[in-house]
Amino acid sequence: MSALRNVGRVHRSTTAFLLCDIQERFRSLIWQYPSVIATAQKMVASHKILDVPLIVTEHYPKAFGLTVPEIDVSSAKVNLSKTKFSMYIPEVKKELKGVKSVVLFGIESHVCVLQTALDLLEDNIDVHVLADGVSSINQSEVEVALNRIKAAGGYVTTSESILFQLVGDATDEKFKAISKLVKETQESTANNKLFTFKSNI
Repeated sequence: MSALRNVGRVHRSTTAFLLCDIQERFRSLIWQYPSVIATAQKMVASHKILDVPLIVTEHYPKAFGLTVPEIDVSSAKVNLSKTKFSMYIPEVKKELKGVKSVVLFGIESHVCVLQTALDLLEDNIDVHVLADGVSSINQSEVEVALNRIKAAGGYVTTSESILFQLVGDATDEKFKAISKLVKETQESTANNKLFTFKSNI
């Protein structure tokens, strides 16, 4: 009998959203930062609809500021400051007890996002990185980082795809609200320039 294949299914009861370091200081530095912010806004809105916990970090906020005001993180399970590049600090690990998969978005793709993904994967937690929700100062770093995460066993997906995976069925009680959110964010999704990922593996 062959071993069961891990296809990266996500379920609302065992999934968490991780918002990584979308802070004010980076506003003029990150490639396509408005698209990163727009995707994060969509995911924060969906976390409230789907009752999926949201975990937020801010990297050394004394230097880089707080999460940009366009993103309301007041409903986050925790909002933690950190100096380690990876979000997977002890306080976050504690909050992820019982979580089997995370949806990861934020900055920078090749630093904090990548190191967070690798730490989570090493701890047997599936990682779904949003290609329309991560970026870096240098555009070329993004694709390299996403390929690195994919090679390590992570999944590269999009915000809209992951939301419909979490709903799973048009008869689900959350479907109408998620469908409405997707329609409301259709323009920002269409204008998102972060969809440049090409798998090299």
